[in-house]
Amino acid sequence: MAQAQRYQRQITLPEIGEIGQQKLNEAKVLVAGCGGLGSVAAVYLAASGIGHLHLVDFDVISLSNLHRQVFYKTSAIGKAKAEVLAAHINAVNPDIKVTFSKVALTKANVFSLIANFDIILDCTDSLPIKYLMNDACVLADKILVYGSLYKFDGYVATFNAPDGTENRTANLRDAFPQMPKKYIPNCAEAGTLNAIVGLIGLMQANEVLKLVCEIGVPIQNQLLIYNSLFNSQFKMKLEPSFDKEHIKLLFEKEPYADVSCNLQDETLLISASALKLQLLNSRAQLYLISVIENLNTPLPFEVDARIPLSKFKPSDLKIDPLKSYILICQRGITSYTATLRFKEVYKKVVALSLKGGIENYSN
Repeated sequence: MAQAQRYQRQITLPEIGEIGQQKLNEAKVLVAGCGGLGSVAAVYLAASGIGHLHLVDFDVISLSNLHRQVFYKTSAIGKAKAEVLAAHINAVNPDIKVTFSKVALTKANVFSLIANFDIILDCTDSLPIKYLMNDACVLADKILVYGSLYKFDGYVATFNAPDGTENRTANLRDAFPQMPKKYIPNCAEAGTLNAIVGLIGLMQANEVLKLVCEIGVPIQNQLLIYNSLFNSQFKMKLEPSFDKEHIKLLFEKEPYADVSCNLQDETLLISASALKLQLLNSRAQLYLISVIENLNTPLPFEVDARIPLSKFKPSDLKIDPLKSYILICQRGITSYTATLRFKEVYKKVVALSLKGGIENYSN
């Protein structure tokens, strides 16, 4: 009786009814990434009665997350996103099963994570991981509901769904065959408005509801691109061409490496407290470089240069071997990438990435 009341508004829809609700209750969905997209999609799917939700995210909540990841509270800063979101979902709907994994998605664990789920949501903000999710879902015959963001644009599609024959619909590589070689900043570096994040997360949830209940027309063999400034949308038509055998060969060669998900070498890091001390006592011996894409980002201290990571070429720098080079960014991820690039060129010069970035420095 209580469940019937909980889902009454959607059961009333003739397209859903009790049969559709039963399908939702029996569905098993994995949400990869519990940030802006994943937290929204997961909460709405839970409220709709998806029987088993599994959340995957290695990250913790930070202050800069809260403007778009609206189901997290200030008091939760520093806590694991997957665990906090699971607790919130349990409070929203205790009738469903919600589990979580506080791990980074990798080539080594992706198949074991997705194995027991019907539909996979890609809510990550990493290009290598998006290609990993796509390729793994193709190889494992899993439906992938894709979502991504860039500034004011959002992208949504349902990839690799059964097409009624022995074949499947288009996947990410049919839209973008190769992972871009050029650095593309994520929302932490390029910026985004919170409304577009919520819209795209909701559209991903909507795709799942259509797929599970077998209603409407999912976004298949096309990629929907929505612009929030002009409320415009464009559908990019896709032709399935990257089959399982082709992707199997790519999977064997591709490392899908994402520096944000890997352990960082402590010898290449400088803590906020150590940097504060050096700025106080030996500023002249330091050369600080911000690699944040937005050149107007306020910084808690003065830097000697602002070079976006997309334009950062260590070989173009005039190096003073007696100085220590400190690379900084928002969260210590792109600055670590820049530090690795620096050390490839100048092996004997001291170069360090600010651990945790300026977000950690200011806390």
